[in-house]
Amino acid sequence: MLFSYVYVPHKMEKMQAFIDFIFYEVWCKARVRGPFCLKLFEANAELYEVMEDFSSSDTQGAVFFYNHVEKIYGLFSSLTEVQIDQFKQWYQGNNDLEKICANDPSIQVVRYSDIAIHHKDIAEQLAVFFKGLYSQSLLDLAVLRAKIGDIHDHYQSFAAVNKAGKCPFCGIGDIKGGNHSKREAYDHYLPKALYPFNSINFHNLAPACHECNSTYKLSKDPIQSGALRRKAFNPFASVDHVIQLQITLQHANIDALEPADIIIQFGPDTLEEELETWKDLYGIEERYKAKVCAENDGKYWLTQVLDEWKEEGLSPTEFMRTLARQAKKKPYAECNFLKEPFLKACHRR
Repeated sequence: MLFSYVYVPHKMEKMQAFIDFIFYEVWCKARVRGPFCLKLFEANAELYEVMEDFSSSDTQGAVFFYNHVEKIYGLFSSLTEVQIDQFKQWYQGNNDLEKICANDPSIQVVRYSDIAIHHKDIAEQLAVFFKGLYSQSLLDLAVLRAKIGDIHDHYQSFAAVNKAGKCPFCGIGDIKGGNHSKREAYDHYLPKALYPFNSINFHNLAPACHECNSTYKLSKDPIQSGALRRKAFNPFASVDHVIQLQITLQHANIDALEPADIIIQFGPDTLEEELETWKDLYGIEERYKAKVCAENDGKYWLTQVLDEWKEEGLSPTEFMRTLARQAKKKPYAECNFLKEPFLKACHRR
């Protein structure tokens, strides 16, 4: 990805804290705590109030949440201590997004399919529960919303800090901000269809443009290709990186330019694995090549150099000097990060 988001703390993180409590203090202690009851939640007063309300509610979200917490408790009650310790390692690993993206061998990451090998019933119930956590029928319930806040408020807080207005996963799509009444969808970076335990963890939830989220990435796995683990960019990395683009054109006839005539090299080499993952997830090469071949993008950029600036008595060299300055200052404005290497490629031709 081209740049990282700044992580914004918010009241909604409390939902993940509730899930942490349910996992560690309820499910993982099921074998010694006896039958399922509200008393299991007394150590967390706010969660207790939620569960007490849900226990007598007939709303869809409340019934879903309460019943699945109870079902999974029953399944965990038959696990051995060794098996429970394994689940704890999986839970911790799946929620450490920084180490996951770095392919850190010190943590264990698990898919539903991995759990199902030895615990089919648990895998099935966990899948239904964690896929359903990110549901408005649950998150909009008044008793829960009073504790954790609202997803739309989170987005406004997020957009107030992350003001680029461009999708960091591609750089060419817009991201709605504070002046919009609507919001972008949050992408589950580790897909909730594949990975348990992190579907409401906001370190795994990143707004993405529609093209990135719903056309290209979909449920692709950023950390595994086939049977092999791989590194991926962390959407909330604390250390900045700069991606280098160099474009080469196979011929000088820009009017006839097609994607097959374009070679894009990505750098730096120190991020090679992350870059390959990024290109795979979001169709980056296809989209960038299509962009520079488009009449109102790449071909117009060249028209600006050869016609519009020339009419003002300025040379292509002066244009490129100005563009270089603009690209350094505002790389994602007017697609400067892509415009500059494309026009350099045209100049070399």
